[in-house]
Amino acid sequence: MLYLAEVQKQKAGLLGGSSKTELKLLACQRTDQNWSPVSEDIIAAEEASKLNDGALVLVELTPNRQVQRLQEAGRPLVNILQNFSRQVEKHKLKEDEIDQWKESLTFQAQELNRREMDMEVRLEQLQNMEEEFQRLEAQQQEVETNRQQIEQLQAEIEQNRQELAGAWEHMRGEQRRLEERLQEGGVLDQEQSRKMSELLDRLSNRIAPTEQVREHLHWAGELVEKQQAILNPHWEKLQQQKTLATQQQQEVEQLAQTYSDRQTAWQEAQKTLEQQTTQLQVNMAAIACKEEYIHLAKAQLHFQEELYQQIYSLAVSAGDGLPGQKVDVQALENMPIGELQKLIQDLLDKLEIDSSFVQDQEQELKYKQETIEKLQQKINHASDKDLVNLQMELADEQDLYRMLNETLVGQRRNLLIQQKLVKRHQNVLLRRQGQAVLHAEEENSIDFSPIVSQLENQRQHQYQAIQKLEREVEQMRAAIEIDQGMIDNQTHNLREQKQELKTMEENLLSLRIANAECWGRVNLYQEALQPIQDCLDGLRGKLQSMKESLAQIQETSDYQLQTISEIRHTIHSFITQPELLAS
Repeated sequence: MLYLAEVQKQKAGLLGGSSKTELKLLACQRTDQNWSPVSEDIIAAEEASKLNDGALVLVELTPNRQVQRLQEAGRPLVNILQNFSRQVEKHKLKEDEIDQWKESLTFQAQELNRREMDMEVRLEQLQNMEEEFQRLEAQQQEVETNRQQIEQLQAEIEQNRQELAGAWEHMRGEQRRLEERLQEGGVLDQEQSRKMSELLDRLSNRIAPTEQVREHLHWAGELVEKQQAILNPHWEKLQQQKTLATQQQQEVEQLAQTYSDRQTAWQEAQKTLEQQTTQLQVNMAAIACKEEYIHLAKAQLHFQEELYQQIYSLAVSAGDGLPGQKVDVQALENMPIGELQKLIQDLLDKLEIDSSFVQDQEQELKYKQETIEKLQQKINHASDKDLVNLQMELADEQDLYRMLNETLVGQRRNLLIQQKLVKRHQNVLLRRQGQAVLHAEEENSIDFSPIVSQLENQRQHQYQAIQKLEREVEQMRAAIEIDQGMIDNQTHNLREQKQELKTMEENLLSLRIANAECWGRVNLYQEALQPIQDCLDGLRGKLQSMKESLAQIQETSDYQLQTISEIRHTIHSFITQPELLAS
């Protein structure tokens, strides 16, 4: 089982004794991405004696708590943290996507509720309008009935007037005949006098009474005024609806102007954002060019590194001289044999540990190469949805592979130096023990120091140039990140403004529809009220004309009664004169 542990070294006491190296277990690997803390367990591990105190290592233990494999934990911890960061980033993207869906669903639900409420309000308004129209139709029918009654009353008055006119015409004829007789010198006998009295009585009785007609006219006038009182609230409501429609029309015009201004500002901001995006793409293209140059320079540096390693290896294997390291042969000659043997054994132990560590790193490098090949195969068959994540993961793995490979370059060189150093010490020991030592290497040794030094200078110069370019790229990347952040903020703001414009457009459309409906109600209301009002005005005019005619009839009736009275008095005077009767 694999554990994360901390190296702990206990120094020797004052009375002597050797130092002791232990491992303090911190965490245990359950699965590939799952680690759990363990109780602070300490095990002995002399394999970690070459490591510094407090160093973190990954140690694989057997079931009986023996160290099976040991390696430094720096690089694996970096891999674990990078994987954790990628998982956190993916989880954050999923959460953002879920939040966006939630906001969208909430907005849609609110919009549906608002539209449902609008439909309920409009349905209620239509029901109220239908009830009002029914009441208006009933009032219109009542007004029509009153109009018919008034017309019938007017016809009766006209008929009475015609009958009265006929009676007056007959009376005038009798009066003319009476006058003719009087002029001829005739007198009225008893029968003629009685007949004249009957005619005058019948004429007096035929005069139409006006009191009942006045009462009907007064009742009709009151009925018309009641109908007008019923219509007045509707006219006031119609005026209120007109005022409301006018206010809504002004609101529509103001909102339309605001919408136009904001849309213009949004379009200008969109153009500015497009220009900034274009400039950002130009900067990114410049970074890509510099990165391509850095890639080529690193490839050249890698080639120089390989050449340097080959020459360095050749220098190490070609002679006794170790580039960058000198061996004090005289000190080895003067050193006691026992101490020299112990020194050689320490060098062999360190060489074994370093060799094991390099082998582990080589194995890990092999695993990284296999992982890169698998990711490349996945990318070749991946969909557009997973392509970006796979490319990011491949770039991370390639960076880890490159860093691990660069680390192994120095470790391989150091391992070769240690092997040569051990061989030098062993040759000195063999020579002091009287054993034969081959000196072919010493005789054929070649000084590669100038070439190695020149290559090292070139490598340093190339490395500094690459670092300078990388710093420039990092600065440009930082500037691009700032620009990208600004563009993202502007994009977010423009998206919100666009949503606000969409909402404003929907509100404007709803307000226009509501205003059109309001004007429709006003026009329909006015079309329903105006005929009733015209009918009432017509009835009011007819009633006024009938009142005037009735006044004239009353005046004529009074005049007729007075005339009948005078005729009656004249006839009575004729009847009471004896001389007229004698003649």
